[in-house]
This record gives sequence, C-alpha cells and structure tokens, in this order.
Amino acid sequence: MLTLSEYCKARFGEKLYKLSLNGGMTCPNRDGTLDTRGCIFCSAGGSGDFAPSAMLPLEEQIRQAKKRVAGKARSSRFIAYFQAYTNTYAPVEYLSGLFWPVIRREDVAALSIATRPDCLGEEVLALLEELNRYKPVWVELGLQTIHPETAAYIRRGYPLEVYDRAVERLNPMGIHTVTHVILGLPGESRSEMLDTVRHVVQVHSGGIKLQLLHVLEGTDLAEDYRAGKFPTLELEEYVELVRDCVSLLPEDMVVHRLTGDGPKRILIAPLWSGDKKRVLNALNRALHQHKGENKE
Repeated sequence: MLTLSEYCKARFGEKLYKLSLNGGMTCPNRDGTLDTRGCIFCSAGGSGDFAPSAMLPLEEQIRQAKKRVAGKARSSRFIAYFQAYTNTYAPVEYLSGLFWPVIRREDVAALSIATRPDCLGEEVLALLEELNRYKPVWVELGLQTIHPETAAYIRRGYPLEVYDRAVERLNPMGIHTVTHVILGLPGESRSEMLDTVRHVVQVHSGGIKLQLLHVLEGTDLAEDYRAGKFPTLELEEYVELVRDCVSLLPEDMVVHRLTGDGPKRILIAPLWSGDKKRVLNALNRALHQHKGENKE
C-alpha cells in the first residue's frame, strides 16, 4: 500500500492537502429519484459536514478552505475536493461550469470528485476524461459494502455490478478511482468486511478509503442505535480490523483514509472516534508493527 502522502510526493513532488468544496448538488437518494431519506448513515450535510456552504461562491469557499488547512499545509498547491452529496448529479453543462474554473487554477494540482457509481452517464464520463487530460482527476465512489443485505439496509440504491462497471469505465481513462468502504456496518462480520476490501482490490480500484461507521444525530441509523439494534466498534477492534484490511492491499494501492471523524457536535457513537490524535496514533503503531512482522 501507499499512503496518500507518499502517492502525492511521488506524483506531484510534494504533500498536498484537500480543500473541501460544495458544488450545491443533491443526491438521487434525497430528491425522490430513489428515495427521499438519504443513506441511513448520512447526515443532513450529505457526508460533507466539513465543506462550506453551497451558498458561497467557489472563490470564497476556496479561500475559507485554505484558511482551515493553513496551519499544516506547507505546499503552494492543493487538491480541490468536491465532497458534499453527489458531485456528478447535475446536467453536464453545470458540471463543466463548476469544474473547469477550479481545475484551471494554478494552486490546484488535482480535482477530486465524490459521487455515486450510478451517477456517471456517458456525457459525465466524457467530461471527466477531458478534465483528466488537463490535470489529474480522482473519482471517489461510495461503495461501502459488497453485501446485498447490508446495501439494502443502508439504502445504497444500486447493485454491486453498477460499481464494478464504473471502475471498469474510469480506469482506462487514466482517472484515479477511490473506493469508500465503511467498517462496522450493522450485521456484518469481520470476514464480510474483509471480503468487501478483497473485491475492491479485485476490480483494480486505484485507491481506498476505510471509514469507521459513525452514528450521527439526525440520521435513521441513530434511531436504530438508540433502539439497541447494533453495537459500534471499540477502538481495539477497529485497529485490528484496519490492520487486516491493509494486509490485503497491493503495494501500489493508495490508502486515502484509515478512519474518519464525524463532527463532534452531532457524534453519538463511538465517542472514542472524537479523539483523532489517539485514534491515529493507535493505527500508526499497529501498521508499523505489521510492517516489521512482514520484514522478518
């Protein structure tokens, strides 16, 4: 596996930080096309709780995003990350007018677009291919799980073959695909979670994001959690699980995330995930130990 920092230094010559942006889109799971409730775990922010308001012009969004990372960013270039909701769920004319001004900026090294595999029509794919010829484009796909029962429970809204086809279409374009996987989904065993990671490897996704299941206020998942329908993972369980997931990854797969931290103001469980430093230290210790064991 490659860390995101390693990948960026190899490809761009420096470590890059993401600027979280809001393109003002919605989602077929929210506008009534598939559902109106969203995925069961998704907050009102559409998984973009750290992105600015879509009411702000992009220039101001970028300025604010730069300010947020100013304390740790040392590079002059960034990854423009359209994060909230489904960022290819709009007419291609709107998407073109949104993405081109951003990718042409001198301070943007790459464009990262979070979306759903079922929102990649032919015109959208053609636009992404054109953008990628100008500068690197990453497409982040919300898979979460390969298991049909879990997918139905979380209201994902598309079958596994739609994800497979999306990766199959994007890879030949040279677009870097990043697959989101949630660990700790209700009812899934350890082996089932690892099977999802194995599938992501088998379809040749360029990167992966491992996300701890968070229970957030205002979601239907929160209601099930409060009703005692499932437990969340403990820190030790999660660390061991991530270690097992990483052991399945090929050397050239980029790990974009090993966990995630939900907004503390709406985080219900697991509360230990709010201590980001503690979580990252535990993960780093486990992975360094794993590397050492592999060298012996």
